[in-house]
Amino acid sequence: MLRQASNLGRSIEMVQAVHKNNELWTLLATDLSDPGNSLPSETKAGLLSLAAFSLRQGHQILAGQGDIAALIDINMSVMKGLRGEVGV
Repeated sequence: MLRQASNLGRSIEMVQAVHKNNELWTLLATDLSDPGNSLPSETKAGLLSLAAFSLRQGHQILAGQGDIAALIDINMSVMKGLRGEVGV
């Protein structure tokens, strides 16, 4: 969704894509912050750092600043990591 929206420039589709991305990272941060989350502390800390950056970047983009490419890069890296493609 973000990649498609990035090709459209400032548009309602871009705003919706960034908003959805912010919702995703908010949900992830909430889960990562839950005491019952059993991921290793280092993994949680790294993902929470990415969540904070992604949310700041998303808000900047919605304010007419920032770069959507950074959000795309982070999301792609996380997806590759989840698939075990780290370092590929």
